[in-house]
Amino acid sequence: MPYRLTHYRRSMATWDDVRRIALALPEATERGSYDGLPAWRVRDKLFVWDRPLRPADRAALGDAAPDGPVLGARVPDLGAKEALLADAPEVYFTVPHLDGYPAVLVRLDRIGVGELTELITEAWYARAPKRLAATHRAGAR
Repeated sequence: MPYRLTHYRRSMATWDDVRRIALALPEATERGSYDGLPAWRVRDKLFVWDRPLRPADRAALGDAAPDGPVLGARVPDLGAKEALLADAPEVYFTVPHLDGYPAVLVRLDRIGVGELTELITEAWYARAPKRLAATHRAGAR
């Protein structure tokens, strides 16, 4: 079954939503990334982060470069990445810097809070230790 998030049609997400959703997950912490921007980790493994576009990204994207806030999110594998990019190109995109890396970039002002919750939770599962993830999945049922 292809990796696919459920599309929600609710209000668009904000950084406050990202923070609230990420920190609600077990053992999630917020700590600035190497450039001081907000980033969320589980046992020191990055799962979502503020990822503004760099000049090289803007050059690669050209007119398709978004002006709004951009969230980076880990995904389980490259197949999941390709599925998200194909399913909702108005929300998800990538840049050459992320080629071969299981992560997507998200136009934060184009994703609903429900879909963002699903994305962040899946990013957490992709990075959480197996035992912690299994415990959380069992409690979510």
